[in-house]
Amino acid sequence: MASLNTNLYLFVENLVFFILATSFLIVVGWAWRNSKPFSLPQPLPGWFKIWFGTVQVLGLIVPLVMLVWGVWWRDTRLFTVFVPYLVMLGLQILSEILTLRQFQTVVWVMVPYLYLPYRFWQLYEAWKFLSFETDLAWVRNLLLLEIVLWIGNYVLDVTQLPRLLRWEVKEDSDISIS
Repeated sequence: MASLNTNLYLFVENLVFFILATSFLIVVGWAWRNSKPFSLPQPLPGWFKIWFGTVQVLGLIVPLVMLVWGVWWRDTRLFTVFVPYLVMLGLQILSEILTLRQFQTVVWVMVPYLYLPYRFWQLYEAWKFLSFETDLAWVRNLLLLEIVLWIGNYVLDVTQLPRLLRWEVKEDSDISIS
């Protein structure tokens, strides 16, 4: 019964977040409907492929393996932890595809700024959920690794804002230090 309550709570929490995030993106997209079409700056930096691969492996493939592990061992605790995470990750990717490729709007830049803090929260909740499960201490460690990964991704996203928004960067500084 507790598992049903937990899963219902997580479903409602994720649904409310998704509705609020999507509503926000729609409103902002409508407000910026007359802006120029947005595309990623090219070429992408060389380090991007390495980082993107790392995020795909650690942020998507490893949780998928954990979910398969849960199916194999019929451990519903792993479903409770990884299904909401993977669903919200999938919805973030869908939002990014729609805003960048379908609508070509600068709203794409906002998608990770909405979803990543929520992902931190999801992973923290999952970590707390498993806090008394001594047989799943390794999964708790994996969740901590995921939190570090996504915080790092968030920091990287923030540092790329000037490049994504094509802000001009001054080559030489006219400011002299006396």
